[in-house]
Amino acid sequence: MEKAPLFLYAVSPVHAGGGQATGLIDNPIQRECHTGHPCIAGSGLKGAVRHGFEQLGGKREHIDPLFGPESGSSNLHAGALSFGDAQTVALPVRSLKGGYVYATCPQALARAQRLLALCHQRVNWSIPEVPEGHAHLVNPACLSTDQALHLEAHEFRAKMSPEVHAIAEQLAALALPADPIHDYFRNKLSQDLVVLNDHDFSHFAEHAMVIEPHVRIDPKTGTASDGGLFYTENLPPESLLIAPVMAGATRGSHGDLPLDAGFVMAKVRAVLHSDLLQVGGDATTGRGLLICHMPG
Repeated sequence: MEKAPLFLYAVSPVHAGGGQATGLIDNPIQRECHTGHPCIAGSGLKGAVRHGFEQLGGKREHIDPLFGPESGSSNLHAGALSFGDAQTVALPVRSLKGGYVYATCPQALARAQRLLALCHQRVNWSIPEVPEGHAHLVNPACLSTDQALHLEAHEFRAKMSPEVHAIAEQLAALALPADPIHDYFRNKLSQDLVVLNDHDFSHFAEHAMVIEPHVRIDPKTGTASDGGLFYTENLPPESLLIAPVMAGATRGSHGDLPLDAGFVMAKVRAVLHSDLLQVGGDATTGRGLLICHMPG
């Protein structure tokens, strides 16, 4: 079994739908039940990669061995690839200074560190404990005053942290491709990472999403339908998530294509590494665009 981490960096709003809700948001995004953090189900990731495999440079004859055949096939078997759920690492939060910061929390960092280690990508992160109402950060230019950081309408008592600096530099190097077009965002992530208390971060994970109103149009009149207003929730651009990818040997009968786990991982790495993947709904309106990066 081969394992690798897959970083997903949003370059557009992303709507990985979680079904209908009873609250004000008609079409919410997927969230973890125990943390409330946004996530993307592994089944959705696998389906998106399968759907875009040829467009990403893969070969048609590798689709069934890697992902499994379509239902109804006479050669049914499991695919060689498995995708875990993508969990939140950092979210963009509007800042009074610097435009926005990449907000995270000890819980999100610890889970990312664990996932990286399980995928044989160990990082030496010393994750700080952050009291409620406080923030540990790297860049003093983000501060409104000597000790105050303002995110949205909230003020946090700020502390410069060498531990966060080390985490931010390693995270930026791992999460984004080493390409000049990503230099600005890689540098910003390495400088503008802010670690909040788990509880404070949960507030932004719930309330700092992109909420879009939609109006259903009556095809006969070309005007808004009565009761046709609905709201859709999206993960904001510049969000960062991480998911595990696992590869085994191919199953079933595919002629001369019995592929070992190393070959399978090499194939998925080749199509996903530093490329753009569309995930979730509203594809025709430019939603769901994620930069994929598999370090190592």
